[in-house]
Amino acid sequence: MFNNPYVRVIMLSRVFLNLGIWVRNFAILLYVTDLTQNDPLYVSLISVAEYAPIFLFAIIGGTFADRWQPKRTMLGADMLSALSVFLVLIAVHFGSWQALLGLTFFSAIVSQFSQPSTMKLFKRHVPEEQLQSLMAMFQSLVAFFMVIGPIAGAFVYQRYGIEISLVVTGALFSGSALFLSRLPRDEKSAQPAHKPDFKRELTEGFRYVWNRPALRSLGAAFTAAGLAAGLIQPLLLFVTIENLGKDKAFLQWLLTANGAAMLVGGGFVMWLAKKVSPQALLAAGLAVSAIGTMGIGFSTNIPLTLLLQVVNGFFYPCIHIGINTLILKNTESSFIGRVGGILTPMFMGMMVIGMSLGGTLKGVFSLVAVYSISCILFLLGALFLVPLLKRNAVSKGSPNRNN
Repeated sequence: MFNNPYVRVIMLSRVFLNLGIWVRNFAILLYVTDLTQNDPLYVSLISVAEYAPIFLFAIIGGTFADRWQPKRTMLGADMLSALSVFLVLIAVHFGSWQALLGLTFFSAIVSQFSQPSTMKLFKRHVPEEQLQSLMAMFQSLVAFFMVIGPIAGAFVYQRYGIEISLVVTGALFSGSALFLSRLPRDEKSAQPAHKPDFKRELTEGFRYVWNRPALRSLGAAFTAAGLAAGLIQPLLLFVTIENLGKDKAFLQWLLTANGAAMLVGGGFVMWLAKKVSPQALLAAGLAVSAIGTMGIGFSTNIPLTLLLQVVNGFFYPCIHIGINTLILKNTESSFIGRVGGILTPMFMGMMVIGMSLGGTLKGVFSLVAVYSISCILFLLGALFLVPLLKRNAVSKGSPNRNN
């Protein structure tokens, strides 16, 4: 795959971009908590600035990304992100630390235009049989930065402070843009049959998803999996304290075990990619997550809980790799942005709803009950994929019948 210039250049740019995002996010988090004496309102506003643009701009960004040239869109997004960092640096230097929240919000908006363009280039220039391996490679990169990103971000901030952290972030975003400038030129697209109309293009995107059974099934699985993941995301701290009888510092070992296993799991899927269909991969990821989630909720044994965290982490990449591969394989290039813009908020929206409900449900019922509900939802997500699995089995068997 690295012989493909699109894969090689985008992967290298994403190394710089991911590192820049982690340095920025952790520096802002630590700086704001230092400045506000751990005020929960401002800490929560950081999360809102990171996630709100996904709901507000994913479909808008996806619609415009389908219309615009992908290389130019990605390059422009990284350059705007870098420029915004240096503008915020000036504001922070003169005492306006609230500008940091605006920086996070703006960068998150820009990414809603850049990410669909990346997928569009992969759809056009990567052979279909390599797509699943490519998604596994990207998931491994994400997992790698989940392990080292917080360490790097905390180190830069604690050693050099917020202003140098912003300089480093801006330099890394600029480095990403520099790599993207080496992409082959955008192909000239045919003139559209109709004058560009945002409302019409948006409606076409929703109709496109609804008229394709594979994308409908994926949307249903997205919804169930997002709610399941959200319910338990804030509760691992209580597993540490209540189930395992450890203090909150032990939480880092559960998270580290999970993150390291995700990295290994992504590499394993790269090796397995040509042998397993993306729908089987996604169903397996959801089913194993269901079993692991139930086990973690009930376990009071430290080695067993660590083992289940490793198993969940190992199979978690199967979910995201399967989802992204299915979107790429079942979507025409001209609709990639809009399909992603419709489906991604379904997962993220349900996850945020789950996160807001998890603590309340635990208070009303119990930790075990919430983990059990999450388990059922993961299984429900796997069941939504049964039509896709059947369709794949039929398509594989049809040549044999013809012979």
